[in-house]
Amino acid sequence: MSSDDGSSKKVSRKPRYSRFTQQELPACKPILTPALVIGILMCLGIISIPIGLLALSASKNVVEVVDRYDDVCIPSTDQKVGFIKDPATNKTCIRTFTIPKKMRKPVYVYYQLDNFYQNHRRYVKSRSDRQLWNPKAESSTTVCDPEGQTGDGKPIVPCGLIAWSLFNDTYMLSKNDAALQINKKDIAWRSDRTHKFSSNIYPKNFQNGTLIGGGKLDESIPLSQQEDLMVWMRTSALPTFRKLYGKIETDLEANEKITVTIQNNYNTYSFNGKKKLVISTATWIGGKNDFIGKMYMAVGGTSIVLGVIFSLLYVFKPRPLGDPSYLSWNKSPTLD
Repeated sequence: MSSDDGSSKKVSRKPRYSRFTQQELPACKPILTPALVIGILMCLGIISIPIGLLALSASKNVVEVVDRYDDVCIPSTDQKVGFIKDPATNKTCIRTFTIPKKMRKPVYVYYQLDNFYQNHRRYVKSRSDRQLWNPKAESSTTVCDPEGQTGDGKPIVPCGLIAWSLFNDTYMLSKNDAALQINKKDIAWRSDRTHKFSSNIYPKNFQNGTLIGGGKLDESIPLSQQEDLMVWMRTSALPTFRKLYGKIETDLEANEKITVTIQNNYNTYSFNGKKKLVISTATWIGGKNDFIGKMYMAVGGTSIVLGVIFSLLYVFKPRPLGDPSYLSWNKSPTLD
């Protein structure tokens, strides 16, 4: 029996020829000769070292005062957690420090927390961005458990562990018995104020449970104006972090004594955390941070050292280079 001509033909799976499928498109294929490698390393070092010096110089010009107060603003007792949780205790603490150098405005006031893991997966996921922006999504609290609803089923706005643990220590600064105003406007990112927190949503049922996590919110102020909340809810990637509390719009002179009245409310004693008040100026690189400058210096210095070593090897123990004309991409394709 003879088979039909159409069924006897084999179906080819060979792709249609194109320069893309055959990887014949034009490409840059540099040959790393010793001279080229040495030149790249030396250029990298020449560029990196001045940048590192500029970054270190800018960091050195930052004037910063750091004062840890969690260990001194509490009675010398083993019941630290009980003291901080008791609403009847007076948690006012007065600290005094001296400005080492003149601090030109604006002077930034930060609070710093140590050993606080805001990057924990369950903590980071415990928030509802839809609820913060969409007035119709008030009940979208399933991702906020265990702080999504009250005991009687009412939605919490804003919900989630991040908002629930809002930092609530307060600072009042003064010099020469005159109060220093702390400007708390525009301390949050503009994108948060305009795109993530709505002006039509107000706090509801917040911190009304039996277990209070942190600060409370004014229910008459929309979320778009609750900038302390916005700053707190932009979670940190590291367990030691600083967050902006406000700005002082006047210069602070050298050797001036600053008095700070602290309300020590936030519970860091349950997890052996630390609290610090930071007053700092800023430069083009930001606050005090020697790491960036040191890293540029290390990269630049390593590059120059390697460049010198390769240069000496190239001079005293040269090796002949192969003929690049024999490389596969320099050959004309032959047809079979």
